[in-house]
Amino acid sequence: MSKIKIAPSILASDFSRLGEEVASVIEAGADMIHIDVMDGHFTPNITIGPCVVSSLRSHCTVPMDVHLMISDPGAYIKDFADAGADIISFHIEAGPHPHRIINQIKELGCQAGIVLNPGTSENDIEFVAEFVDMVLVMTVNPGFGGQAFIPEMLRKIRNIRAMIGDRDLEVDGGIDQSTSAEVIAAGANVLVAGSYVFRHASYLEAIESLRTGVGGE
Repeated sequence: MSKIKIAPSILASDFSRLGEEVASVIEAGADMIHIDVMDGHFTPNITIGPCVVSSLRSHCTVPMDVHLMISDPGAYIKDFADAGADIISFHIEAGPHPHRIINQIKELGCQAGIVLNPGTSENDIEFVAEFVDMVLVMTVNPGFGGQAFIPEMLRKIRNIRAMIGDRDLEVDGGIDQSTSAEVIAAGANVLVAGSYVFRHASYLEAIESLRTGVGGE
């Protein structure tokens, strides 16, 4: 399997010192910075837009992994690409023409990812999976940080790993030092963690424990 990559989610960071937080987790070993974009329509929460991504670009020396949890992703792809996103992922549930959005992302020079909510079958991405660089499995229902991992998602992770070969398989939701071992065993290689990393006494210890599936506070 590919190297285990850790992508701390800034949703759980201290927004009053966001640039410092990003620099700190990168220094602690983060492989990507995960940016959750919510619009209050697709999800019951509103977070950030392209201007924040643009502001963070100078603080971020690793790929910016932008996760669009929005109802009209195609309308905002260029804005996030121009802001400095390296990877742009959108939900299969968000619209009827995912191939168009994938092509749009790639034409703008970014990697493309497709995302599935917990209630969505892996079969729904069967005919787009070959065109994306990454698949993201939501292991909680999107909208808020700090939710409990849904264990039934492990079967979906295994099935998607068999579907996509050695490409990146990302998981997001309820990831900590115990669930990380399970999702890695199931085939995930990119782990998003917000609350666990940013509320840990040591970002370095948190990131290393996610990589290995052992450790604690």
